[in-house]
Amino acid sequence: MSVKLAVVYYSTYGTNYQMASIAAEAAQAAGAQVRLLKVPETVPAAIVDGQPAWKAQAQATAHIPTVTVDDMDWANAYLICAPTRFGGMASQMRAFIDTLGGFWAKGGLANKAVSAMTSAQNAHGGQESTLLTFYYTAMHWGGIIVAPGFTDAAIYKTGGNPYGYSHTQGQEFGEEARASISHQARRLVEVAQKLTASA
Repeated sequence: MSVKLAVVYYSTYGTNYQMASIAAEAAQAAGAQVRLLKVPETVPAAIVDGQPAWKAQAQATAHIPTVTVDDMDWANAYLICAPTRFGGMASQMRAFIDTLGGFWAKGGLANKAVSAMTSAQNAHGGQESTLLTFYYTAMHWGGIIVAPGFTDAAIYKTGGNPYGYSHTQGQEFGEEARASISHQARRLVEVAQKLTASA
């Protein structure tokens, strides 16, 4: 298996961290080398520390490495996971993406399989637009978008989002959610393997 997958996430309260962790586990089980990575926090520490749940999540995931351009260079596939904010990805993820300009300009992000997942506080809080607008970015990269589509029964059981798994904050990560996330991760690994085999 020649797939090197960077699972890159941002998570304020832990929802997207859980999603990214489930995906990373499924990808490893499918044979990929996986790095689970978080983007840097851009909110001042005083604000994070002032909200107990946010502070607790930051402390609980302090051991997770922060993603670098070197990680993006190492990987030949990306799974991006971040909550929606006003119909687009959280600013922390966008800020990290904005640091990739030089690497992108050299073609470092091109021809790599890319998929995405998201969450929102309610069922219609912008999940689909968040995924679609991120995929515009992936197109600028020259990435190969690997959406789950309707390729597994699990997708229908979790809301039927063909663009990528989306989670409503506060809901349990039950068997169906895990199955949908895992399917998306395995599909990404499968397509990335085909791309690397033909390179």
